[in-house]
Amino acid sequence: MAAPAPSQHVNARVAEVTERIARRSHDSRARYLDRIAAAAEKGPSRAKLGCANQAHGFAACGPSDKAMLREGPGANLAIVTAYNDMLSAHQPYERYPELIRAAARAAGGVAQVAGGVPAMCDGVTQGEAGMELSLFSRDVIALATAVALSHQTFDSAVFLGICDKIVPGLVIGALSFGHLPAVFVPAGPMTSGLPNDEKAKIRQLFAEGKVGRDALLEAESLSYHGPGTCTFYGTANTNQMMMEIMGLHLPGASFVNPNTPLREALTTAAAERAMAITALGNDYTPVGRMLDEKAFVNGIVGLHATGGSTNHTLHVVAMAAAGGIKLTWDDFSDLADVTPLLCRVYPNGKADVNHFHAAGGMAFVIRELLGDGLLHGDVETVWGGGLDAYTKEPVLNDGALSWRDGTATSGDEAVLRGAAQPFQPTGGLKLLSGDLGRAVIKTSAIASERHVIEAPARIFHSQEELQKAFKAGDLRGDFVAVVRFQGPKANGMPELHKLMPPLGVLQDRGNKVALVTDGRLSGASGKVPAAIHVTPEAADGGPIALIREGDIVRVDAVAGTLTVKVDPAEWAARSPVTADLSASHAGVGRELFGAFRAAVGTADSGATIFAVA
Repeated sequence: MAAPAPSQHVNARVAEVTERIARRSHDSRARYLDRIAAAAEKGPSRAKLGCANQAHGFAACGPSDKAMLREGPGANLAIVTAYNDMLSAHQPYERYPELIRAAARAAGGVAQVAGGVPAMCDGVTQGEAGMELSLFSRDVIALATAVALSHQTFDSAVFLGICDKIVPGLVIGALSFGHLPAVFVPAGPMTSGLPNDEKAKIRQLFAEGKVGRDALLEAESLSYHGPGTCTFYGTANTNQMMMEIMGLHLPGASFVNPNTPLREALTTAAAERAMAITALGNDYTPVGRMLDEKAFVNGIVGLHATGGSTNHTLHVVAMAAAGGIKLTWDDFSDLADVTPLLCRVYPNGKADVNHFHAAGGMAFVIRELLGDGLLHGDVETVWGGGLDAYTKEPVLNDGALSWRDGTATSGDEAVLRGAAQPFQPTGGLKLLSGDLGRAVIKTSAIASERHVIEAPARIFHSQEELQKAFKAGDLRGDFVAVVRFQGPKANGMPELHKLMPPLGVLQDRGNKVALVTDGRLSGASGKVPAAIHVTPEAADGGPIALIREGDIVRVDAVAGTLTVKVDPAEWAARSPVTADLSASHAGVGRELFGAFRAAVGTADSGATIFAVA
């Protein structure tokens, strides 16, 4: 493939943020690059292993694969898979290894499943104890990826993962072997089912007691109905956007439906490309070099432009740190100020990701952002040729895969718009700071008249407490729900989606309602203003633990502030409250994660157990 395109004009703010990230990261990035360069200089390790080691490595292979691994010049491709039947998004991966093996053999090499990584479904664990393992599963996935690649018999790797914590964990693990090329292979979204806004309406009616469980289950089943990612624009689909705009996917690969001829052709092409960019050839593209400061800035710009998941204010920081790059929430905020919102996909619109893809999808978004100087075009990608190649979309012509220019105009301006006429001039995320610490808020799904909420605090130490108060009729009038002791040190920082139906009901009744929490809500945070990821967290003695019932709390997404109206002397005299968290520290495997809760860092540093760059 061609070399990256020459640098185009880049927006001054984007250039400034990129430069300051590079300055901040200079020493840690240099150490990282030196480390992966040293690993690369050693060359492929397979032939240097002892005879018994090599024999173990190809013992189960067929004769031709065994001969190639023993004496042949071809590459050995690692398959790291998050396949399981529990995740609709990952079930299609069952058939991928055979497709990848066939492609590798056709290219003169071998592909082996190097290892599997855990992949939990947040949709199954929402509101349950297992959700308290969800964020930590990202770092477990990173560790499992490192174990899979530790045999050092591989020249390149493909990664089969889509959903919430899985892709970030795979990226962190891939960067620990940054001297290897890495291609991420998606499986695509399920076909459209019950519209997301209709599903949300049934959830709200159920919360009010107006429909029964049978109606709720029927609606959920019609929405989540087949193989592929859930079709709303939550963390899973934001992951796919990010892998494409950061150059880890093939162009246009993210949102092609599973089990289609085009999907299978893209999977085969991904394996072929992973074989082509090893150190054995002339197009060596190690992932650790490829994912530089520009690539991460491109990912953040894409996050803002599409109204993506708030989880990535954690994940992108942790992913970058694995490559020696230091990101801050201020970087996110400053990039949001100049990035227009180009997409309306549920929960910040009625459309799903299939509608987005049909309207122009990633090729259109990338073309618009490049044209507006908001992306770095001169980056390395797994496809080569810089980011311009990602303004094309894949097609099959008589069974042969090729790429054509993506549409220059949106197919539906209610879903997707150009940079000249965006849905709003700034991105969908906002950084908040003030008396209560730092937090993020997703503004793209919130009506503008609700961007500022000032009301008395109602204090809860679990989402179950709030639900109980709602059912008892104890939540009336305007209020800010403060749900604390939900941070990573407290209980693993679960997503708190079961808060949204009751708060949405109260908001629809005309009350001014907001949420402040040190927990998470991810990409499906919805229409209620929510200051999330509050840091320092309550379990760390953060200011959120100083709030008392009835204090006036102000969530201001316009000014970017999160404050409390309490006399300064009184505020200074208060001691943080504590909570008995023992119930969240045992059962459903949570007792195994005590070391994670003790070691985890703050939300704004990625909420990771790994050392920050």
